[in-house]
Amino acid sequence: MRIRTSEGKKNLIGKKLLALRLTHNLSQRDLATKLQLAGYNLDKNVITRIETDKRYVSDMELKGICEIFNISSDELLEIKTSDDLDKK
Repeated sequence: MRIRTSEGKKNLIGKKLLALRLTHNLSQRDLATKLQLAGYNLDKNVITRIETDKRYVSDMELKGICEIFNISSDELLEIKTSDDLDKK
């Protein structure tokens, strides 16, 4: 049995990935190409399925996405750290 969010989503990064991709003016194909050139086997269809929360994301794929956008996995997953909580 696979775990899903309470909303039935298969991943936690779909909306964040979409926002990052659009902020960097990348098409799904452009992002897939960047990932492939970095050694990660993701194509445009995989990007689409991740962004629409219809696909699970492996740790290797998560690492590749973080590398391409130069962000931490905590940022991609929108994990709040104690430092973030102290700022409020």
